[in-house]
Amino acid sequence: MLASLATQAQAADVAADQEISADATAPIAEDTGIADIVVTAQRREESLQRAAVPVTAVSGDSLITFGVTAVADIQKLVPALKIAPTGGTTSLFLRGVGTNSQNSFSENAVAFNFNGVYVARPTALAGVFYDLERVEVVKGPQGTLYGRNATGGALNVVPRKPQLDTVSGSFMGELSNYNGRNVNAALNVPLGGSAALRVAGQLIAHDGYLSDGYDDEDGKALRASLLVKPSNDVSVLLVGDYFDQGGKGAGGVLLPNSAFAVPPLADRVGFASPRATDAIRAFAATRFAPPFCGGAGGFVTSGCIDVPQTTGFMDNQTYGISGTIEANLGFATLTVQPAYRKSDINYVTWLPGFRGEVQENAKQFSFETRLASNGTGPLTYQLGIFYFSEDLASLNFFRQGDLSTTRFTPNVNTKSYAGFGQLTYALTDSLRVVLGGRYTKESKDQSTASVSGGRPGPVNPALGAPASGSLDFDKFTWKAGLEWNAGPASLVYANVATGFKSGGFFVAAPPANTYAPELLTAYTLGTKNRFFGNTLQVNLEAFYWDYKDQQITFVGGILTGNGIFAQGSRTENAGKSRMYGLELETLWQPTTNDRLNLNVQYLNGKYNSLRTANFSGTGAPVATGCTVLGSRLANPTVAGNTARFYDIDCSGKPAVNAPRWSINAGYEHAFPVSDSVRILVGARTTIESSRFLNANFRPEEQQGSYMMSDAYLTGEFADGTVTATLFVNNIENETVLQRAGTRPVLDFPVGKLAPPRVWGFRVGYRF
Repeated sequence: MLASLATQAQAADVAADQEISADATAPIAEDTGIADIVVTAQRREESLQRAAVPVTAVSGDSLITFGVTAVADIQKLVPALKIAPTGGTTSLFLRGVGTNSQNSFSENAVAFNFNGVYVARPTALAGVFYDLERVEVVKGPQGTLYGRNATGGALNVVPRKPQLDTVSGSFMGELSNYNGRNVNAALNVPLGGSAALRVAGQLIAHDGYLSDGYDDEDGKALRASLLVKPSNDVSVLLVGDYFDQGGKGAGGVLLPNSAFAVPPLADRVGFASPRATDAIRAFAATRFAPPFCGGAGGFVTSGCIDVPQTTGFMDNQTYGISGTIEANLGFATLTVQPAYRKSDINYVTWLPGFRGEVQENAKQFSFETRLASNGTGPLTYQLGIFYFSEDLASLNFFRQGDLSTTRFTPNVNTKSYAGFGQLTYALTDSLRVVLGGRYTKESKDQSTASVSGGRPGPVNPALGAPASGSLDFDKFTWKAGLEWNAGPASLVYANVATGFKSGGFFVAAPPANTYAPELLTAYTLGTKNRFFGNTLQVNLEAFYWDYKDQQITFVGGILTGNGIFAQGSRTENAGKSRMYGLELETLWQPTTNDRLNLNVQYLNGKYNSLRTANFSGTGAPVATGCTVLGSRLANPTVAGNTARFYDIDCSGKPAVNAPRWSINAGYEHAFPVSDSVRILVGARTTIESSRFLNANFRPEEQQGSYMMSDAYLTGEFADGTVTATLFVNNIENETVLQRAGTRPVLDFPVGKLAPPRVWGFRVGYRF
């Protein structure tokens, strides 16, 4: 619903009294008033106001206005979405549904789709946020119309397509503090009367936001799109993209805690800086270490525990090519979409508080074909099949120091097959019933060698023999709903939808290395409306989500190939939760020069049941905000070993990354200078209540309530060909946590901060 505050280029010409009908492709906007946005949230082009699903759309112009250059930036425009960078991976959460991606076994619970293609790897979501038509955030399980099942929803990134009838292009250059540079350009060239080529690219870089040089950016991206339309009934779109990611990558900070003094968060002292490492060393000197680690105070001085260093880096490349073939068969439109993506990932991160090294080579192929009915009869339909295959070969190496090292090689092959369909039948001119279903069958095969080392034994022993295994899943998911045209520009809808995310593997010795699928059922009641001559838009949604067999990823004890437990990332079906709430999205344009938006979400998320076990390599209690039920010796057969499990019960705690209140508000005013020049002044703000950032619920790992605002001043020609903008993001310079966790053994909290105040100058040119 969030349209661009700086343009009305998408406004559609249509009569004021045009009613919402079963023809969802027709716009509802007038010549004046709020611009219409066309979305593909239901795998067909339709007006956002006619889409009977909870979806928020952000136009490409708004993405530029508010400095969105990476996936993590989207959350400041969409209250329901929370994004947690985790080293070289990205974890997506919608209304508290998501997965903390920590290694190469991880898969997100919110689907990421670029140009209609599902992107599987959490490490491969970067490098696409330029020359975009829009971004769509679809809330709730995607079980009937999307490429691969997702419990939480979908994030759809839609690039601009070539245009057949015009030579056009754009250029944008930006300079900002932290030595920020952002240049992107696009050129559209017709090739005769039936083809067009669009080429776009981006160079983006800035210095680190932290004192140790981390939280920097260095990216190069290129995209080419070829559209061929030999007739009015057939079109072929080919899209190829490439991204090269460098720099040091994400960094971390020490979080305030009661155990020892740390630098103030406002100073943005990276934990590889001397101020932070000195604090860690001083704290470690007060802790008792085993004799093989030097005894009392010897954790760091003996080398058993490493302090963070400045050796992190990113050296990642992603590639993709996809085709979209559409043919009008008269009675229906056939869409065929084959796609191939490849990612070569190589990075070192200290974000968990210790060294993590990840190398991944992933190749995925997907094929989707859909048949969508044409015409205006009472029955419309979409039918389709989907195939997905991914081959992943990787090496993960996590080192806390000589006390604990873990290496493993997740080599996983995933295949997914699905058949789906959705029918809409008009019972009357204003009332429609919707039924959808999908059958999915998935298989996963793995061959993973792993080894854990550390004093008093070998620190870096050789990898053991690979352990193999296979898993198979199948599930029927469904959707049922009603759509009612309550007025000329008012829609009311209600639906029940189900979704599932398949199970998988984590790093541990078989058979204790698997987890089962998770399931979500979502109940939705919503309404979308335009009032007062198309100048006021009010969309309201009430929802209730029932989440079962929830997959929880956390740092716990894993069974190694030599039969002992060590510390590592594990995933369990540990949770059962529920989320309910309301979301209000409003947009008001009282005059042609004024525009206001207000988005408010109330979210009540709670774990009805959540039990896990913390692992302590030294046997010392692990800090937690949950109830400790008791402890047990982890490796009783190992002489002198003191490792213990601490069983914890987090039932009744709030859902992770689920603030009770999220508010996004904005205002823009245009000052006409002449018939061809105007000045735009705008601002937006985000207000959130507190939220926990992981399922251990330590008080230090909670982001408190905050307010963060952006503002801009733009001079532009009325036709938008030339613009010049002064901007400032995060005016308050708030220190907001995007991720938090515990550095094991020494048991202190660490976190990842959102960007600080960034200000700069941007110029743009379009022709």
